[in-house]
Amino acid sequence: MNMVLLGPPGAGKGTQADMLIKAYGLLHISTGAMLREAVKEGGELGAEIETYMNSGELVPDDIVTKAVTERMNKPDAADGVILDGYPRTRIQAESLDKALREENKSLDTVLYFKTSEEVAVYRLSGRRVCEKCGKNYHVVNIPPRVENICDKCNVKLIQREDDSPETVKNRLAVYGKRTKDLIVYYNEKGLLNEVDGDVQAKKLFDEIDILLKKKGLIENDDSN
Repeated sequence: MNMVLLGPPGAGKGTQADMLIKAYGLLHISTGAMLREAVKEGGELGAEIETYMNSGELVPDDIVTKAVTERMNKPDAADGVILDGYPRTRIQAESLDKALREENKSLDTVLYFKTSEEVAVYRLSGRRVCEKCGKNYHVVNIPPRVENICDKCNVKLIQREDDSPETVKNRLAVYGKRTKDLIVYYNEKGLLNEVDGDVQAKKLFDEIDILLKKKGLIENDDSN
């Protein structure tokens, strides 16, 4: 099962990705981490990506798409992937669809986390992040075992500069404008499934689980 997660900052995509991985054995492909991994592995594609990254330029869409499809062909992606952070535009989505067809692959579903500004601001302004492992926490909803200390790395958590309320509101506005055509594109293809990003994480996961079972993308049993 190959899926794309769409939703504004603070929609809870990362939390749901973690739950989906645990439940269904999917591979989470985050664009930034994937590109860094490609550079580390070397090769022609990795060298090309590194050139753009070192110069501070955005990696072109066609190269990112190639990196995504190559990553999806690796053994650990055999059970399916969760794409998070790509595609971001309709052009990128069309490029990805074309590349997947050439690999005899396709997307099975796109989950769009519809989230209110109020909830997104609340979540992000309370978010704390481990600089070492990247794990996200929330001062109220997902607190660490020891206040302000990462459960895994035992280092102090930080608040990202772009998680201030005013910055979050701006990010939400930018996201809405940038992804409008992308949402329409996937809706026209019959892949878009809107879910309520405002609800508590476990309730949202249960709704997604039911949705995926109805679509026949996972087995309809009690194992998950």
